[in-house]
Amino acid sequence: MTRLSVNINKFATLRNSRGGNNPDVVKAAVDAQRFGAEGITVHPRPDERHIRYKDVFDIKGVVTTEFNIEGNSQEQKFIDLVLAVRPTQVTLVPDATGQITSNHGWDTVRHKDYLVETVRRFQDAGIRVSLFVDPVIAMVEGAAETGTDRVELYTEAYAREFPSDPEKAIAPYRAAAVRASDLGLGLNAGHDLDLQNLGYFAKQIPALAEVSIGHALICDALYLGLENSIQLYRRQLQ
Repeated sequence: MTRLSVNINKFATLRNSRGGNNPDVVKAAVDAQRFGAEGITVHPRPDERHIRYKDVFDIKGVVTTEFNIEGNSQEQKFIDLVLAVRPTQVTLVPDATGQITSNHGWDTVRHKDYLVETVRRFQDAGIRVSLFVDPVIAMVEGAAETGTDRVELYTEAYAREFPSDPEKAIAPYRAAAVRASDLGLGLNAGHDLDLQNLGYFAKQIPALAEVSIGHALICDALYLGLENSIQLYRRQLQ
């Protein structure tokens, strides 16, 4: 079954809007796991507008499932953080400074030399590496040449097109997933997956190892509760 990793950035966004420590992001990690999450994801950014670098160290101490740190490895501060914390997985995302949210995958052909070096650096520290990529065969093939363990398919385009034409929306992701499997890459996915589109995606994509979901799940939790929301998302993956 595909693993559900819950991104808890939004807890930190809410905390930071008021100051203090409410909600407590460490407790959020503990509770998400207790409610059924099979991983915890954080995405620290240089301005620390949500998850702070100190949070990452604190959360590492309570994660009993898998810990996934996402971020831009072109920032030395991020590299130092990941090597110090040593999570289960690091997901490398080509974010620009000040970017509100991730909006594109790596050009794994253009940045091959840089990615080969960076992937090896994290793997040498015993950390599984995933590259954030668009559902493009050439980008998946380029990712395989970097030596990465997995790719994470950027699913915003799928989520946008799903309501009008699910088959058209899923087609490039299915093709990318098949190619990834042929190349021996593990497969993750994330961005804008929710209770409406997740089940179809999981059924159509072979060998989907993990989805990382934050924004939609936390929005649902405002109405449905965190425990119930996590269970509903897990049900979509079964």
